[in-house]
Amino acid sequence: MKIGMLTWGSHGDIRPFLALADGLQLAGHEVHLVITSLEAGTYDKVRSAVGAKITVLTPHTFTPEQAQAVGHTAYSIRDPMKQMAAILRLAFAPAEDAMFEAAQRLCAESDLLVGHYFMHPLQIAAEHAGLPYVSVLLSHAGVPSDYVNPLGLSMLGRSGNRLLWWLTRILLNRTLRHYPDRLRRQLGMAPMRDIVSEVWVSRHLSLVAVSPQLCPRQPDWPESIQVCGFLDRPNCELEGELPPSLAGFLAAGEAPVYMTFGSWMPKDLKGQEVALRLLTDAARQANCRAIIQCSDWQACGFSSDERILYVAAAPHHQIFPHCLAIVHHGGAGTTQSATLAGKPSIVIANLSEQEHWGRELQRIGVAGKPAKRRDVTARSLAGQIRQLLGTPAMGERARRVGEAMRQEDGVAQAVRQIEIRSGRESF
Repeated sequence: MKIGMLTWGSHGDIRPFLALADGLQLAGHEVHLVITSLEAGTYDKVRSAVGAKITVLTPHTFTPEQAQAVGHTAYSIRDPMKQMAAILRLAFAPAEDAMFEAAQRLCAESDLLVGHYFMHPLQIAAEHAGLPYVSVLLSHAGVPSDYVNPLGLSMLGRSGNRLLWWLTRILLNRTLRHYPDRLRRQLGMAPMRDIVSEVWVSRHLSLVAVSPQLCPRQPDWPESIQVCGFLDRPNCELEGELPPSLAGFLAAGEAPVYMTFGSWMPKDLKGQEVALRLLTDAARQANCRAIIQCSDWQACGFSSDERILYVAAAPHHQIFPHCLAIVHHGGAGTTQSATLAGKPSIVIANLSEQEHWGRELQRIGVAGKPAKRRDVTARSLAGQIRQLLGTPAMGERARRVGEAMRQEDGVAQAVRQIEIRSGRESF
């Protein structure tokens, strides 16, 4: 098949699509992946080792100050709906028309379309062209079920969960539906009824790109919703290499705690300095060795020593196995990379989705209660680190979960599901 793919967002939204594009290309399909990046040049050198075509869109690029303003606005908002609305208004809407044009070009050349679950421009273009559309959900928080609810609350029962989903979908449609409806009007299409069931969850096939260790398949999900597992791939060029100083640092003492805010590390030097001070002070107060990731740590005036190693970037799948635990922001990719490595986590969330991941890690016993970035202090973080390192059972639980995850192959399962579902259709 000729398969067109479109994604948008941070590295955690892009890396899984690079993995799936390679998997589909290796399976004999002709793949064209379009990446929408808000940071000019970030993905220009990313290539597919197996020949998948990659196109990078940069319709609206952010300066470091603008990127920092988006992040600050998002985590300063406590209401999840207003938080999501702000992110889409500031970071998605400026690229929407360019993505819609790219989506229509992909439809003209493809038999099947695969999109990030937020990617209504591609879903609309596929529907208009009469082509099958596959949605890839990077979190299971957005998949309705009577057995779970969107807030992660327990003890509500199936009727309570159903009511909460009904209310949530009303709020989501009030907040988001005007985006797809604007594009649908351009093609003479009727307004959308429900963004969850028409965009986030595709009637053709929805792939939940989460390990079954974190996402059990719910009994009321239709066959069109499949849990494929973590979409992992070998290192990307922009993730860097293991720093030469790492081997010596690891040999000099006990295994360290790895600390990263990932794509939510501030972009400006002042913001990075504040974040570095938080993580550094927490590590020293917890009396643990640490590896702290920040692109501009030298410009911020920090220096590595025998207790703390600063790195600009590092491939998580290579460095996490050397660590005792991972302190991170709760992004989907970092969460699953830490779990895959068999390491317990401490989650410092900026967004409601990241809080969801923190709660999921707590639920399966590999993390404590997630913290919120706006509230965390060096003292409170140090306390969490000491508590985690003093709980051997959590480390053992993480080790067992990691072993189970390493038996999975999310990319192969995703390719298999796409091919099975496509075999039932006539292109």
